[in-house]
Amino acid sequence: MGKKSGFYEIAKQAMLTPQEAPLMMKSKTANAIRIGIPKETTFQENRVGLSPQAANLLVANGHEVIVEAGAGKEAKFYDDDYKNCGAKITYSKDEVFKSDIVMKVSFPSMEEIDMMQDGKVIISALHLPMLKDDQVKLLMKKKETAICFEYLKDESGAYPVIQAMSEIAGGISILIAGEYLSNINHGKGVLLGGVSGIPPSKVVILGAGTVGLFATRAALGLGAEVKVFDNSLYKLRRLQNDLGTRIYTSIMHPEILLKELKSADVVIGAIRALEGRTKMIVSEEMVMEMKLGSVIVDVSIDQGGCFETSEVTNHTHPIFEKHGVIHYCVPNIASRVSRTASYALSNIFAPILLDIGEYGGIKNYLWDREGERHGVYIYKGNLTNQNIAERFNIPFKDLDLLIAAHV
Repeated sequence: MGKKSGFYEIAKQAMLTPQEAPLMMKSKTANAIRIGIPKETTFQENRVGLSPQAANLLVANGHEVIVEAGAGKEAKFYDDDYKNCGAKITYSKDEVFKSDIVMKVSFPSMEEIDMMQDGKVIISALHLPMLKDDQVKLLMKKKETAICFEYLKDESGAYPVIQAMSEIAGGISILIAGEYLSNINHGKGVLLGGVSGIPPSKVVILGAGTVGLFATRAALGLGAEVKVFDNSLYKLRRLQNDLGTRIYTSIMHPEILLKELKSADVVIGAIRALEGRTKMIVSEEMVMEMKLGSVIVDVSIDQGGCFETSEVTNHTHPIFEKHGVIHYCVPNIASRVSRTASYALSNIFAPILLDIGEYGGIKNYLWDREGERHGVYIYKGNLTNQNIAERFNIPFKDLDLLIAAHV
């Protein structure tokens, strides 16, 4: 009876145990933060601030995630996905913006900033060319702390969000070019990589940064002939080393560039300016020399474009034709693959949000993280970004001094 009784107790306990192991969740602590994920309202912004899996990770560590209904729909993350991961779904945008940290993709509108509680944190893209002084002043008035994607640095000094979105943009730019070379999109009916007995298409890439590297990889993978131009010999060498193969590279000598443009089937604009507008590399006269039916994909259009003929388009009407050349000039190109882009953002920001909680708040976190300090442009109502200050003629303060002074 003793053995039977023991087995009975074990079996009884086993019956009470769920067949699928539940997620181990920490109870809420004093360091728990409330994170709001609003639905994006910017035109054709299909990304979402955090994926359900990232929300799961945060909830498992004792934090609360509030998601506006439909926030992930365009990235094919549904409300049930978030609920099953422990997030709370709300139909109240106001409730989302009352969170300790609001995590979104596009810069908040005046109405969204107005919904935020004083002294909270907003993490988003900055979109400096479209920024208005009223938005900055309202964030300052409400004593918010604002962190932008574009300026964040990691331990190596790189810009992780820019790098992730550039990897996506580089790869997809070649796929887009292939689409518009085909007859289905009224192109000239050319296969990007060619086939046996037929020369491959010629792809010219302007810029040897991250966009250029991933565009080159994609083009080579499809069998195209690739030539890369950049005025930085260091970047050209790095690109060749990263590829592990030797390809045609050149500095941007006008005569050499024009010669290659004349025979190119595809030209990718992958130039990025550190500040301000991208430098115009290809003049209208040079575009007029290109082959009829060739394709330009100007990834640099986010910063004004590097082709003189570029004009901003959108995902609904992505192309126009000028001088017989097809132009694709859609900013926010990563929204075309919003699910992948949302995962990429989540991989960067979920650990950051966890660390903010572990540090007991944004102040302690920024004290210890130089790279993340670089992304702060407003700290507790104080403008800390010199470029924004000069643009709108607003006084700014040194962030390091503010944190050291325990503001």
